[in-house]
Amino acid sequence: MQVAGADVVPAASGSGPAPSRVLPYAAVALAACSWGTWGIVIRHTDTLGPMPTSLESTLVMAVMTLASGLASIFDRVRRPAYKLTIAVSVLTHYLTPIFVALAAPLLLRERMTGRTALAVAASFAGLAIMLVPSSQTAGTTAMWTSAALGAGSAVFYAGNVIVNKFVAADFSTSESMFWHGVVGTPLLAVFVPREAWSAIDPRAAVFLLVTSLGPGALAGLSFVWGLRRIPAAQASTLTLLEPLVSIVLGTALLGEWLGPRSLAGAVLILFGALAVMRRA
Repeated sequence: MQVAGADVVPAASGSGPAPSRVLPYAAVALAACSWGTWGIVIRHTDTLGPMPTSLESTLVMAVMTLASGLASIFDRVRRPAYKLTIAVSVLTHYLTPIFVALAAPLLLRERMTGRTALAVAASFAGLAIMLVPSSQTAGTTAMWTSAALGAGSAVFYAGNVIVNKFVAADFSTSESMFWHGVVGTPLLAVFVPREAWSAIDPRAAVFLLVTSLGPGALAGLSFVWGLRRIPAAQASTLTLLEPLVSIVLGTALLGEWLGPRSLAGAVLILFGALAVMRRA
């Protein structure tokens, strides 16, 4: 349970020896970097056989639920769709660290340190520098719709972080992920067009299901495990490594250009991540 004013959340009782202080930070950072590969995974899946975003998300969530359910037996027992303006959607989705930083002192009694506030500000500024378009390339309606959807997803993302902290004393890491999937998978499946189920390309489905074990199941378990042991605001700040990795991979593997502005933004994001991890 979180102690008022404490900087690091202790492991839940009965979870074994306390890990190295740096390990939870590394687990969250590794998960965020792993999530940055989703763009490559989805791009390749679409080349094998395009499928609706809702179906891709359902398959990924199903793998995560199954993997965490199997893990919980031994323990105790996003992809987000950017259909309008990608930069605005991503930027507003990653308002999450700010929402968590504001909510954590009130809901979790976690003390907001000056270092954490600086890390959140620097990382979000870096993301803005990387993603805000230099010219108006989309209509006003599309921009505002993207911003609203992105901000809405940030609210739910922040809520997920806060809830995971609340249930840490009652559920193991794998149980938290498993029940998240039990609820989420059927809800996602409802939005899959009926005809899409019969039109699934087997190669695309197999590729997506297998790769979901990495950035889906293992990364999810790693994130929840680390989140339970460090302040929520610091964990959510480390997730800003995800879009950084995504952009770097896009440059390295897909030939997308990474200009001086993107490099400057990357430096700020890394500064924020290092500032958080130095707390360990």
